[in-house]
Amino acid sequence: MMAKPQNFKIPPPDPSIAHLRVPPHSIEAEQSVLGGLLLDNASFDKIADLVGEGDFYRFEHKRIYRQICKLLERGKPVDVVTVAESLDAAGDGGDTGGLAYLGELAANTPSAANIRRYAEIVRERAILRQLVTAGDEIAGSAFNPMGRDPKTLLDEAEAKVFAIAEGGFRHQSGFQHINPLLTQVVERIQELHDRDNPSDITGVPTGYHDLDNKTSGLQPGDLLIVAGRPSMGKTSFALNMAEHVAIEVGLPVAVFSMEMGGTQLAMRMLSSVGRLDAHRVRTGRLNDDEWSRLSFALGKMHEAPIYIDETPARNPIDLRARARRLHRQCGKLGLIVIDYLQL
Repeated sequence: MMAKPQNFKIPPPDPSIAHLRVPPHSIEAEQSVLGGLLLDNASFDKIADLVGEGDFYRFEHKRIYRQICKLLERGKPVDVVTVAESLDAAGDGGDTGGLAYLGELAANTPSAANIRRYAEIVRERAILRQLVTAGDEIAGSAFNPMGRDPKTLLDEAEAKVFAIAEGGFRHQSGFQHINPLLTQVVERIQELHDRDNPSDITGVPTGYHDLDNKTSGLQPGDLLIVAGRPSMGKTSFALNMAEHVAIEVGLPVAVFSMEMGGTQLAMRMLSSVGRLDAHRVRTGRLNDDEWSRLSFALGKMHEAPIYIDETPARNPIDLRARARRLHRQCGKLGLIVIDYLQL
C-alpha cells in the first residue's frame, strides 16, 4: 500500500527576516583595491575618478581609504606602516584592525595590475546599494505619503533614480584623443556642406537676426546665460526666443519659471505675439483693434508647443529629470529656458 504524497505548503516569508537582507557588496574587491594601493601607490591614478570613500561597504575600509587619500594628497608614501600611523593619529586605529589587518590586505593581494577592475566592482556594488536605498525610500513614501499626492511622489522617485544614474556613470567621462573628435568635426562640416538650405543658420534660430548671424543659431548643447540688472528685460528677451522657436520653428520649448507664475508668463507671451501693450492687457482695457490682435495671438499660441513649469525651488537634478520626461513625451526639445538661474 503506497502512502499518499503529502502537500507541503511553503510558509509565507517572515517579515522580520526581510530586515536581515545584506546589501550588495564585495569584501574581496574592496580588500583588493586597498591592498593594491598599499603595494603600488601609482595605481591610485587608475581608480581616483572611479571610486570614493562612500563606495566602500565596510566601515574599516572607508576609514582606510580615507587615510590613503589624505597621505597621497600630501605627497606622502603609502604603505602598511604609514597608513597604520595615520589611522592611529585619526583615532581609527582600533576600529580598523590596525597594523595586523593592513598587513593582511597587502599580503593577500598578489599585485595591483587589476586594480581598475576591482574598483569597478566596488563601484557597481555601491550603485546597487543606492538603488536598494532609493527603492526602500520610494516604498516608504508610497505607504506613508505625508499628504503628498501621487504626482509629487513620482517626481521624487524619478529624481532619486536619476541622481543615481548621473553619479553611476561618472567614470565614463575622461580624456579623449583628438583623432575621433576630428573625425566628428569633418563629418559635421560635410553634413553642413551637403544641406540644401542656403542659410548660414545651422542651429535653432532665435528670431533676432543680428544674434543669429553671429552665432549661426542656438547650437545643440549650448549653455547661454542672459545677464543684466533687474528690470532690464532679461525675461522678455528669453520669452521672445521661446516664442519664435515654438511658433515659427515648431520645436517644443520648456520654460522653468521659478519667479513668475505660469499665467503671468502666458500673459506676457500673448502681449508679445499680439504686439499689445502689456499694461492694457493686465487691466483689460482693450479696444476693438486690440481685441482682434489678442484673438490672433491666441490662435498662434494655442497650438504652439510651449510647456511651462512654475514649480519653485527646483534643483538641477529635478530640472533635468523633468526636461527628459518632456523630451520623451514631445520629442526633441528646441530650447530650455530657466528663469532664473540663481533661484
